[in-house]
Amino acid sequence: MPKLIVLRIRLVTLPFLSLFITFTGLGQHIRRPVPSNYTGLGAYSLNSADVFSFTSNQGSLAQLRNSSAGIFAERRYFLEELSSYTAAFGLPTQSGSFGLKMNYYGFSDYNESQIGLAYARKLGSKVDLGAQFNYNGIRIAGYGNDAAVSFEIGTVLHLTDKLHAGIHVNNPVGGKFGKDQQEKIASVYTFGMGFEPSDKFFLSTDIIKEQDQPVNVNAGIQYKFLTQLLARAGISTTTSTTWIGIGLFLKSFRIDVTASIHSQLGITPGLMLIYNFKPAEK
Repeated sequence: MPKLIVLRIRLVTLPFLSLFITFTGLGQHIRRPVPSNYTGLGAYSLNSADVFSFTSNQGSLAQLRNSSAGIFAERRYFLEELSSYTAAFGLPTQSGSFGLKMNYYGFSDYNESQIGLAYARKLGSKVDLGAQFNYNGIRIAGYGNDAAVSFEIGTVLHLTDKLHAGIHVNNPVGGKFGKDQQEKIASVYTFGMGFEPSDKFFLSTDIIKEQDQPVNVNAGIQYKFLTQLLARAGISTTTSTTWIGIGLFLKSFRIDVTASIHSQLGITPGLMLIYNFKPAEK
């Protein structure tokens, strides 16, 4: 059998295999885009925060300057069955900032979904605090649907104008699937830092500990060549995956083209689109 066909069969059956393993007593793995720190790269930044930043740390939602909406799509290793979509909306108000996040992963026979409502506000000039409640769904053809509720909380500390740090906690308790509530969504704890010596250059690092998984380090950089053009690059240590992206600003729109590379599984292409309902503040 050709190697490409074997690889495709293995990847298509991967979601079903992972689900079987979790029913034997392990925690349900948290689904993320392959370049997960691409969409949330600006979480620990004042100049680079955007509508997707709160998907990494809800506290960063407090730094959103104008109402924005965005969508990010990727096709893992060019397989339709492993497609992933994330949509985000942010609304800053005088009483704080509100966010809506929607995720979908999979295909007609197996898929996972999530809807999250977030809120964040500034606690003075040095601390941003946010929280999010999620409704998680899972569907397997022939087996039916199930759902679970979870929550996240995040804080961002602005140590200086150039150095930022924060902690994010995802589902420390609760969030269980199954009739007997025996399958818990994995707990995830993240410590992140960001350094921006100028409004053109930004460096971010996340140390992530997911339940029953080894420690993962995500590192990424962003550089603005021009006001209308930026580039991003990064790496994830647990999967040895590298990613790159180019972003183009066209008035109220921003379009990013991304690609992540895994040495065995190949390339995952992605596309991100952000729309600002008001001109971004200078």
